[in-house]
Amino acid sequence: MCLAIPMRITHIQGNPEDFGIGQIATVDADGISREIRLDIVDHWPNVGDYVIIHAGFAIHTLVEEEAKKNISLLQELAETIPEELLSRD
Repeated sequence: MCLAIPMRITHIQGNPEDFGIGQIATVDADGISREIRLDIVDHWPNVGDYVIIHAGFAIHTLVEEEAKKNISLLQELAETIPEELLSRD
């Protein structure tokens, strides 16, 4: 099973014309930062925009309202996971 995570862009390196070369963004979700690729994103984002991340690539841009709704649902899901599933013994 794969899970795509909505994250907010905090920095962009490159531009849409640099196809495949240096199209990298720094994204943040709940204090966790990652560098991701922008090669296949459906719409070139701006700093502050939200994108869906899958396997290190931004695949879809989201409006803020939609992103926050998705983040809220993921947080709600995380809160309902039974404790025994969280341990890695």
